[in-house]
Amino acid sequence: MPLDFRFAIISDPHIALPTTIWDNPYRFHMVEVSIPALEVVLTELAQIDLDFLLLPGDLTQHGEPENHAWLAERLAQLPYPVYVVPGNHDVPAAIASLSPDSNRQTIGLSDFPQYYQKFGYEDPSRPYYTCEVLPGVRLIGLNSNDFDEAGTQLPHGRLDAAQLQWLAEVLETCRDELVLVLVHHNVLEHLPGQTSHSMGRRYMLENAPDLLRLLRQAGVQLLFTGHLHVQDIAQQDGLYEVTTGSLVSYPHPYRLLHYRSDRSGSAQLYIESERVSAVEGWEDLSLRSREWMGDRSFSFMLKLLTLPPLNLPVELATQLVPDLRYFWADIAQGDALFDFAHFPAEARRYLYQFSALNVHGEYAPIDNRSVLNLGVRQGAFGIR
Repeated sequence: MPLDFRFAIISDPHIALPTTIWDNPYRFHMVEVSIPALEVVLTELAQIDLDFLLLPGDLTQHGEPENHAWLAERLAQLPYPVYVVPGNHDVPAAIASLSPDSNRQTIGLSDFPQYYQKFGYEDPSRPYYTCEVLPGVRLIGLNSNDFDEAGTQLPHGRLDAAQLQWLAEVLETCRDELVLVLVHHNVLEHLPGQTSHSMGRRYMLENAPDLLRLLRQAGVQLLFTGHLHVQDIAQQDGLYEVTTGSLVSYPHPYRLLHYRSDRSGSAQLYIESERVSAVEGWEDLSLRSREWMGDRSFSFMLKLLTLPPLNLPVELATQLVPDLRYFWADIAQGDALFDFAHFPAEARRYLYQFSALNVHGEYAPIDNRSVLNLGVRQGAFGIR
């Protein structure tokens, strides 16, 4: 059956009511603009004939009940369906607790579906779900948060055995539908060596191979994630993962997507990206947020240069770091191209890999505007 529908993605909005904002001189999240930025996006989306909206996690600053309640009430006012999944900031612990960062009450994983029953969780007894969002289109929302036996959140993502078994059963029953998968943690790598790098793997799903095996067996081609706060599209063996940057981090992006298929099975997903460049009181938001990120980049970049695989001496890395002030901001906005010609050859080659490259190592600006050709396992990127 031919399909033709439009949807949008807002990721990692980190909603924080003014009374809940906690300050930290090292935080990257500009939660001060979380609500006004969301309102700007919702105003723009009101001009589009949307079929639904996806939010792949980190809905709140740090899991505060009042922030979850505010967002759920706001989403309920929208004229189109909305679907969410929990991020690591939404459920800092398995059960409700006090946040160690702010001494504020936070909800637990078991509480999350109670807040969002209108947004996918019709069965609030489990933190994952599936639903038919349109005739012939099925959404699967997964929980990728993992906890130790004491209920403390672990620094990586993981799908537990019960969820994987449930997913296998769901996929077996929906082979004639288009399946979209929504999950917070990254499944495919969006950075060079992300799975093995100590700074990158905490954004990954630890048992991604288990999930990928199930998805490939079922012919699923589309994954939507967040968490990393970057605009990036990754592909592997005909499966595409679209990760969307955070609404409270530079460049404050959101995505507009249009899926179209014909009777032959050929399909395209058209992807456009927009940015919030200003909100009231922050008319120069883009400039200020880029500087905000640059101001907090030194220790982050120093680790990148001194940790494996580069292992540069601290003295040399310290000399190079100032030239990387906007490195992460450029990655976050997507479609970056890096060439630090004056860096040592090994560092230059390594940093070049963070550019928007295709499978042949060639520059291909696909992260913000692109067309994914679907319907065949050998799908390839097309550029608009």
